[in-house]
Amino acid sequence: MDVLHDRVAAVLAGAAVGDALGGATEGWTPEQIEERHGGRVQGIVGPFLADWRTARPIAPYHKGDGHVTDDTLMTHALIEVYSARRRHLDAYDVASDLVPIMIGERRWIPELEDEALILQRVFLAEKWLVMKLHYGHADPREAGVGNVVNCGATMYMAPVGLVNIGDPRGAYAEAIDLAGAHQSSYGREAAGVFAAAVAAASAPGASVADVRAAVLDLAHDGTAAAITAVFDAVDAFRARGGADDPRVLNRVLRAAVAPFDTVGDEYRKPAMDARLPSRTKSIEELPVALGLVVAHDGDLRAAVVDAVNYGRDADSIATMAGAICGGLGGTAAVPAEWIDEVTRASRLNLEGVVDEMVAVVREIGRADAEAARARLDALDAVLAVGATA
Repeated sequence: MDVLHDRVAAVLAGAAVGDALGGATEGWTPEQIEERHGGRVQGIVGPFLADWRTARPIAPYHKGDGHVTDDTLMTHALIEVYSARRRHLDAYDVASDLVPIMIGERRWIPELEDEALILQRVFLAEKWLVMKLHYGHADPREAGVGNVVNCGATMYMAPVGLVNIGDPRGAYAEAIDLAGAHQSSYGREAAGVFAAAVAAASAPGASVADVRAAVLDLAHDGTAAAITAVFDAVDAFRARGGADDPRVLNRVLRAAVAPFDTVGDEYRKPAMDARLPSRTKSIEELPVALGLVVAHDGDLRAAVVDAVNYGRDADSIATMAGAICGGLGGTAAVPAEWIDEVTRASRLNLEGVVDEMVAVVREIGRADAEAARARLDALDAVLAVGATA
């Protein structure tokens, strides 16, 4: 397996297994998770509620048992758009290509155990894409304004990082453009920073320090402050020698991100001012995922397990941590038993998706290289000493 294929496969596999494992614990507290499962979750588990078909607040979704959620469905749909366009994408491609996939193409939805539309699975903040772009005909660059501010655009931006491998700033800019169709404020900002993290992590020879430097260089406003607070907390935690109790790290992360989190401590009962645009706030998921990557030195299994046991939006936290750690460690870092069970249970053709993404990254990369050479030639010509018209 060549380097590019290895990195793409690891990012997409890491994201998918993180999503599937985290889906089983999404929305619950660490204490509830331990009570339900007789201790910390270490791998794939069944639904939190035995009566999941009718239980509230999550019916009719069959979470757990290796089923991926909307994070993976949207990630793979975005890859389909890249495959169709064979170039860098912008907000207009969300309107012209991604939304039609969401509302016009039936596919297997693991949590519904049926063929259905992606629209029938995604959260209201993602249904917004259809309402604003398909029915409202909004300017794609501004359609995200007015939507609930959450991690919905961030969770599927790993492919943007892959088509910009080694160029975090390019990944950030492309994701910010794309996400304008979906999100605003710190929801859009997080999408850019996550794509940058994947681009940095997937570069050959990249380290956790490279990812850390990239996100700190690019993040703005509350997102930057939240990431800095989490990194500082992790550094202090490690300087103290960590803790014998594996639950302590998640408590440290939650305390660090809480001042920036608009949802509040009661995840299922957000405050009245939750999820509103802000210059000082951040989504919770990305800073926590980055904190886990740093705390575990890029160890995918450890980062994903902690994300799963963090609860709250566990599937998206684990998706982001799994993608970044996959980029850093390659396919050897992703537990094979998780990949086998998740692809089987979710009926994922992960190898096909990876092959499709690799071909896209190669094609876009070659075009980028040609453009870079042309740009250098132009700069050489205009910057030459004594150059004249």
